[in-house]
Amino acid sequence: MRILVLGGTHFVGRALVETLLAAGDQVTTLTSGTSGSPAGGADARYADRRDPAALTEALGSGEWDAVVDTWSLEPLAVRTSVSVLRGRVGHWTYVSSRSVYASPLRTGLDESAPLWPGDPASTDADFYPGAKRGGELAALEADCPVVLARVGLVLGPYENVGRLPFWLERISRGDRVPVPGPPERGIQYVDARDAAAWIRAGASAGRAGTFNVTTPTGEHTFGELMEACRSVADSDAELVWAPPEAVAEAGVAPWTELPIWLPPEHEHAALHDSSTAAAEAAGFVSRPLISTVRDTWTWVQAEGMPSGTARGRQGMDDAAERRLWAAYSRALADGR
Repeated sequence: MRILVLGGTHFVGRALVETLLAAGDQVTTLTSGTSGSPAGGADARYADRRDPAALTEALGSGEWDAVVDTWSLEPLAVRTSVSVLRGRVGHWTYVSSRSVYASPLRTGLDESAPLWPGDPASTDADFYPGAKRGGELAALEADCPVVLARVGLVLGPYENVGRLPFWLERISRGDRVPVPGPPERGIQYVDARDAAAWIRAGASAGRAGTFNVTTPTGEHTFGELMEACRSVADSDAELVWAPPEAVAEAGVAPWTELPIWLPPEHEHAALHDSSTAAAEAAGFVSRPLISTVRDTWTWVQAEGMPSGTARGRQGMDDAAERRLWAAYSRALADGR
C-alpha cells in the first residue's frame, strides 16, 4: 500500500513506520523535523502542520491508499490535514486514546462510554483528553472510511514517556525496590508494534469504526510485569510490595511517579479494565508480555533512557522513593 504517516519519528509513529516498511509498503512521512529522522526507506517530508500553506506544499499532489495520524496536540492541525488531503486518500486512521472517556470511568467500559467534549477547530492542547477528542472529531470529517484507534497504555521499544523504562532501570540496579501492590492488580496495555500491525490490517481492509486497542482485561497483572522486568534485566532485586494505603500516605502519585500502576479504587481504575471485544473481533492480537519487556530493555540499552515528552518524564525520584519506604515501614509497624 501507499501509506502516509503524519508523524513517524518516535514512539507509536516510529513503530508504525518500521512495521509498514517491513510489510513492503510505500511509506511517506510528514513531520516537523524536530524529533529525529524517520526510518530509512521512508519518503520523509517536512512541514509544520499548523501552517496550511507549508503542509500543502510538502504533500504536493500526492495520493495515498491510507493515512495514519498520530497527532496529540491542537485538534485544528488534524482538521487542516483532512482538508488538504480531501479526495486524495482511501482510508484514515486516527491514533487516539482511551483518555477521551470522561471521568469517572466505569468498569468494563466500551466504545459507547461517555466522552470528554472536544472541538475539531480548537487550537488548545493543554487538556490532553479534550485535544484527543477534538482530533477524533476532525478525523471523522474525512471523506473516506475512518478508524478511531483508542489505544490503551502504550509500551514497547521507543516508549519515550519513560514508563516501562523507569521500572526496568530501577529494578536493574538491584537492592530492595518498593513497588505498589497488590501484585495481582490487573493491567492493560498495548505494544506499539501490535497496534501498528492492527492499524495496517484495518487500512488494507477498509475498516471503519471506533475501537479500544489494548490487551484484554485480566490477561496480565502488575506483579507479572515487575517479575518480567526483573528477569529481563537479570536483576537480583527484591520486590517489596507496598499496599495502596502506604502509597497514598507517602503522597507518591499513581500513573506518573509510579508508572503504569493505578490503585484498585482509583477514579481511572477502569483504564486497566476496559472492554476490548470490538478490537478482538476485528483481529487484534498481542504478543507475550515478556517480549514487550525484553525488547524495551534492548532498546533502552542501545539508545539510552528516554528523556520524556513535552508533558514530562514519568517515574519517581529518590525523594519519592524515600517517602514510600517510610510509609511502608509505618504500615508494617501498625500491622497493616
